[in-house]
This record gives sequence, C-alpha cells and structure tokens, in this order.
Amino acid sequence: MVCKIGGWCLLFPMVLEGGRLRILVTGGAGFIGSHIVDRYIAEKHTVCVVDNLSKGRRKNVNPKAEFYEVDICNRIALEDVFEKERPEVVNHHAAQVDVRFSVRDPVFDAQTNIVGSLNILELAVRYGARRIIYASSGGAVYGEPKVLPAVEESLINPMSPYGASKHAVEHYINLYGLNYGLEYVILRYGNVFGPRQDPFGEAGVVAIFANLILKGESPTVFGDGEQTRDFVFVGDVADANLLALTKGTGQVLNIGSGKETSVNRIFSELAAIIGFEGKPRYESSRVGEVKRIFLDISRAKSVLGWLPRTSISDGLRETVRCIREEIRD
Repeated sequence: MVCKIGGWCLLFPMVLEGGRLRILVTGGAGFIGSHIVDRYIAEKHTVCVVDNLSKGRRKNVNPKAEFYEVDICNRIALEDVFEKERPEVVNHHAAQVDVRFSVRDPVFDAQTNIVGSLNILELAVRYGARRIIYASSGGAVYGEPKVLPAVEESLINPMSPYGASKHAVEHYINLYGLNYGLEYVILRYGNVFGPRQDPFGEAGVVAIFANLILKGESPTVFGDGEQTRDFVFVGDVADANLLALTKGTGQVLNIGSGKETSVNRIFSELAAIIGFEGKPRYESSRVGEVKRIFLDISRAKSVLGWLPRTSISDGLRETVRCIREEIRD
C-alpha cells in the first residue's frame, strides 16, 4: 500500500499472519536491546537488529534475528536496512548511554542520541513503519526531583547532556506523531540491570560492582553511597517492550521498580551473595549525577498492564550467576 503525506512516499508493509510483526531493534546487540529481541522472537515476531557493536556484542544477538552492523548516524547504510526490511515497528535503543561521558563530550552525545534518532524517525516515516518504541531515561531526564517518586508530569530538569539529549528526542517523536501519524510509546527507564550488562564501562553499577567483587577487588563508590536509584531488572523491561507493541500509544511511561535503593545497599547485597568481606573505596561524586531518584510506575500498570516481577535481590543473584559464568568462560 502506498500513501503520500506531506510529500513523503510512504510504503506500508503487509502485516504478517497471526498478528506477527516485522520489527527493527536498534541497539539490539546491546544489554537491554538483546533481551528485547529475545522476547520478540519468543513471541514469533520477525526481528532485524541494527547495532554498530561499539558497546553491544555480536554474540548477544539472537540467531533468529537478521543482523546489520550499522551505525544509526550512517544515514546511507541505515536507509539500506529500512528499504530491505520495511519494519512495521521500530524499537529504538541504540544510544550513547554513559552520563559521565556525555559530560566530557556533549557534542558526540548529541550527534548519537539526537541526530542518530532523527535518522531513525525520518526513515521510519519514509519506509512505512507505523510505530516506534523509544527508550528514554527516567533516571536522567527528571534531574533532582523536588517530589519523589517522580511521575511522568514531574519537572524535566536534566543534570547531564545525556539526560538533555534523551528528552530532546521525546519532543521530536511527538512531532513526528503529530505531523506524520507515527504511533509512539516512550518508556522512561530507571536503572536497568541484569545479565549482559557491561562490567567494564563507566555506566552500570551492578555489573561493575559484581565483576570486581567476584575477582576479590573492592569497587569504587563515587560520593557517600547513599545516593539512590530505581533499579529494575532487564527481564521486566523486556516485558514492558513486548506490551508496548500493542498498548500505550501516545504515552510516556515510567518503567522501574517503584522503589528507592541506595548504592551502598547494592554493594552490601552483592557482597553477601558472593561472600566478599572487603569494603568499597569512596571517592568524590561526579558532575551530572543525581542524588536521589525513583519512579512512580502506576501509569505503566494502568496503561500497559505491566508490573516488575523480579525483586532486586533475585535480580542481583541472577546477574552474579551470569557474570560468574562469563568469567569462567
């Protein structure tokens, strides 16, 4: 089916039989994206993955997914993927996600998160995608909320270029919805943790701590450790992305545990699980980092029928188990 809107030639793909969809997942070789790909494929959807492997790993990609090693900032290569695959749904997780790096290099952060996302939106409209699911950040866009838990209507006051870039894309998505009829769901994540999280980067405190403690080393805590986050298990986040295929159109939804957990508690629980008797090292807090944040998730419950099913303790144990296996391999 072909339709013209505002000069665009839109090519609407045929829906696969049995309610199955053609889905493109950007960042699908990464930590969160690869779990979402697995969930979609388990539900018999047809999935292709776009990832430049700067942070993602090829081995994370489900073998039933078509894989393209493409950077979302490479418009020409990205268009080739859209032209070939004609996705009905785009799940957009490719991003520069490191808060500290965004402070050091805000231009690169904006090029990846804003310009790269505009490439996705332009091509989604041009090649007939009807829906985009966007991974935003509930941990970064609100800044330091005056009232907790943060609700979707809370003041947007990011403290880092990363938070600013993630929120800027929310506005662009809304514009593409208004101007071109592109359906969307925006998911503002808490601090996602779980298997496949990179233990060697600067982001992802759970994986970093677990990896060091398993090696008998003391992790570094920036600040006094009483800063809090809303830690949510990656399997629960994948569930939310599955539900967002058919629910939540036009909504911005917090996706978290709905609970406030300190970094000190994360260290203590990991140490207890692993049997580590050492103490963390404490250093000065970092620019751009929030002191306290956790999310109100009642809208996601109402709109998606979603609630997190995995406790922090169970999620930490599963994360340790998987990192232990990686170390052995």
